[in-house]
Amino acid sequence: MAAPLGNQNAAKAKVWQAAINRALEARTRREGKEAIDALAEKLLQKAEEGEISALRELGDRLEGKAAQAIIGGGEDDPPVRTVNEIVIRSVDAASD
Repeated sequence: MAAPLGNQNAAKAKVWQAAINRALEARTRREGKEAIDALAEKLLQKAEEGEISALRELGDRLEGKAAQAIIGGGEDDPPVRTVNEIVIRSVDAASD
């Protein structure tokens, strides 16, 4: 299912990602790999302290994000259903 026409969410995400990448590249040029290693160490420290967001980030980085189910909201909003339809036409019918 495609995003609605004009949806710019992906473009906004790429702008944020590009900014982070530029900042990391600048640090790496100045301080070498130690800068990124120090950030990784901070993440591990926060996870050890039990900070939920750090634990979640660490899990996502190590094992990937958990799959999310698509469900409906209630009786008026049933679960999502997919319908596959196969249409077979003869060669003669397709040229009409």
